[in-house]
Formats: sequence, structure tokens, C-alpha cells
Amino acid sequence: MLARVYSCAVVGLEGVIVEVEVDFGQGMPKITVVGLPDAAVQESKERVYSAIKNAGLMYPRRALTVNLAPASVRKEGPAYDLPIALGVLVTTEQLAPEKLDKTLVLGELSLDGTVRHVRGVLPMAATARREGFTRLFCPEVDAAEAALIPGLEVIPVRSLIDLTAHLSGYAPIAPHPPVEVDDVEIAVQTDFRDIKGQEHVKRALEVAAAGGHNLMMSGPPGAGKTLMARALPAILPRMSIEEALDVTRIYSVADQLPPEVPLIRTRPFRAPHHTISHAGLVGGGNQPHPGEISLAHRGVLFLDELPEFGQRVLEVLRQPIEDKIVTISRAQGSLTFPANFQLIAAMNPCPCGYYGDPVKPCTCSNSTVTKYQKRISGPLLDRIDIFVEVPRVDYDKLSDQRLGEPSQVVRSRVENARAIQRQRFSENGISANAEMRPADIRRHCGLDDTGMNLMRAAMNQYQLSARAYHRILKLARTIADLGGVEHITPQHLAEALQYRPRTVLQ
Repeated sequence: MLARVYSCAVVGLEGVIVEVEVDFGQGMPKITVVGLPDAAVQESKERVYSAIKNAGLMYPRRALTVNLAPASVRKEGPAYDLPIALGVLVTTEQLAPEKLDKTLVLGELSLDGTVRHVRGVLPMAATARREGFTRLFCPEVDAAEAALIPGLEVIPVRSLIDLTAHLSGYAPIAPHPPVEVDDVEIAVQTDFRDIKGQEHVKRALEVAAAGGHNLMMSGPPGAGKTLMARALPAILPRMSIEEALDVTRIYSVADQLPPEVPLIRTRPFRAPHHTISHAGLVGGGNQPHPGEISLAHRGVLFLDELPEFGQRVLEVLRQPIEDKIVTISRAQGSLTFPANFQLIAAMNPCPCGYYGDPVKPCTCSNSTVTKYQKRISGPLLDRIDIFVEVPRVDYDKLSDQRLGEPSQVVRSRVENARAIQRQRFSENGISANAEMRPADIRRHCGLDDTGMNLMRAAMNQYQLSARAYHRILKLARTIADLGGVEHITPQHLAEALQYRPRTVLQ
């Protein structure tokens, strides 16, 4: 008897329905798996055999052939254990095939029949709903994640014996209730009110958050660059449900979704070490998986000690910063991952860290300082909107017991500015001022005569490129939005010009 059970594969961030066919073959008792399986799928033969035997069910002493269709899609991971086991039970007439109509099955089996966690449940559940499946069998630990998809009956499976009892009608398993997506308060790890001094840097971070601008901080060690970068997510706008599902899907495929958190509601903050590889940053592998820039989607990518990163690693950031996606090409084809992140970088001004410090003298020569700062290429710097210096904090500010403005108050201003931008760009798919194109800048960043004279003088003094000119206008538009002002004024332009680099970087 030929059995068909449906499962799912993940290619990139999308699911592909896999038809698991099980049939009797010829020869000695064994299982042959075909259909482009990887090593983990091949090893499912031993797990399925032990799980069926230890569940007290009958395993056939005959040759079995398992086909995973379509054969053109490579199958990886242990998620096919449970559908293969059900196919064996249907083939041996221990289960009725109609019990699995319009049902998708996922799960790894342990040797005692326990069903274990698999990655990528959210995109696979979404694929099941899109392809017309009405029911999903998945590991109990992953049921809350799958229940995020409306209109799909999710059955949490603890073990193979529990599932067979459910399908036989002896001990039905209650479906997992739909997961209600409630608005949650952002967990604040570092509050702006606890940061002493650095008011101009906090203002720059507020402007960056309000417009989605990339930012670079430069200053001596211990000045608070990392602390302020980690405080940025607390002032970013709350994610919408669509954004949260988008981020959760990436973390599910990357197998980095905490089991107790079915839906990620706080914006990601990724801070890879400077020794990270090219593939670790942008994604890769034989079967490409998301890298750090995709895990930072809709959130913050923080690169501390920026000049210490490999030059090749930094240069691959240029295209994702512009296009908000990253494309990974392999012999089998190309995959595209989202990468709409906000880049926050930090660096010391020189190898010893004290170039320009008024207290501790720098021990580096001018050529060493220049060489160190030139590790960051001009094209990458040209994609950073805000440059701000972070000086050391003096004793009086550190010992002051007064608290600053809390992150929650700053976030309310940022959210108001973002609301203005959403209304402004409601027709062209742009979410923030940093994403404006030249036509949008011409339409929304008009200047009066005084503003035009100021920009003309700035162009001549700073020898600005066209990209830098547009960047200043976008920054000024964000500053005006923070103030609730419709038109850009010279004061807004003057503040935007303050965020030009003042070191060797320019």
C-alpha cells in the first residue's frame, strides 16, 4: 500500500510543500530514502525504526522506499522523521490514510518516540495555510509559534504514541489555541536617563531613530559609545504586527527563536564581534541561512570597533544598506534575505584611542592615525548619515545624581515623527526619511532662500558630493519632523550640518 504524507521544506525564508511517499520495495528489510536528502534526513531511518518499535507499534520486516518530492529541492534537517514514521504506519495499515487528509506533518523523533523541536515552523505553517491545508501536526514546543497563523488547526504532538492514539480516536489531542498578539511594553535594558552627560550624542541618536539614519560614534575608550548604542532600541518605535511576524520568521528559520517567545515584539539588536566572517555577517553556507544583517532586520546592527573588521566584510555592507536586501548566489540558484537594518557604528579615533583627547595624550603618529581611520572606505562612510564625537565625561557630570530624560519620553517623540513620515510616504512604500529617493527629496525637502544660501555655502566649504547633499536634506527633514514643523528652516539645516565628520574620515 502506497502512503502519502505531506511535510514542508524551507528554502531561504519560504516554505515548499514536500510529499513524503512510502511504499514497499524489494529485498532485505531496510529503508531507502530518495529525493535529494542530506545527512540528517538519511539518518532518519534509524530514528524512525527505533521510535516505532519503542512506541509499541509494528515495524515491517520488509524493504521500504521513501521518496521526498519534489526531488529538485534539497531536503535538510530532521523535520521529516514524523511524516516518514506516519507513512510507514499507513503503509502497514496501522493508520487509516484518510486521517491525514489536508494535514501537514513536522517533527524530529527521538529513539523513544518523543517529538522534538524543528526550526522554521512559522514559515512552514504559513505555507500550509496558503496551500490549503487545514491542520498541522508539529512538536509541542513549537505549537505556539505555528498558532500565530490564523485559520490553521495546530495539534501539539508530544510523542509518536500520543499522535497515533489521537489519529485512532482513543485519546484526542486538543488543538493549540490561537496565539493572541498583544501589544507589549518594550523591555528597557539601558535607559537614556541613566546616561550621564553626552547630551549631544543622545540628541543624535534621537534624530537617527526618528528617521532611520545610520550613525557613527567616535571617541576614546570608556566614553560610553557601546552603552548609548545599546540604549537605542528603547527609543525606536514599536514594531507593527507585520514587522514582528517578518522578524520572527527570520529567527525561526535561523533557529534562534526562544521557545518561550513565539513572536518577537522588540526590535532586534545585533552586535557581532569584529572577528566575524563574511558568511557570518551576510549569510551563507551550502544551504544559505540568514546572517547577522538579516537577523538585524527591522532593528539595529551595531558594529563596535569598526576599523577592526575585515575590509572585505565591511565592503559587503554597501549593497544591503542601499537595497535593504542581501542576495546569496550558489550553484543551485540565488536566495534573497531581507536586510532593512539601521547601522550604528563605533570606533576609536586611533589605535591607542586618545587622538584629540584633552586629558590623555595620544601616542600614535599622524601617519598611524590616518592609516587607521582610512581602513573604512569612502563609499561605506558615504552611506552613514550622522557622525558624532563622543568625548570623555568629566567628574561633575558622572557624580551628578540627577537623572536625565527617560527613554519612554524620547520614544514618544520618535514615534510622532515616524507617524508623520508614514503619512507622508503612504503611497510609495517608504517607511522613514532615510529611505527617500531623489524625487522624494525634491518633493518634501524644499528650502527657502535663506536655506538655499546656507546649503550653497556648505557645498563650497565642505566640497559635498551629491549623496552628501541629499543626506543633509534628509537629516534636516527628520529634525523638522521631530519638531513638528512642516517646512525645513535654516536652524534644521544648521543642526544637520553639525553631523558632518570632523576628523581624518572626511
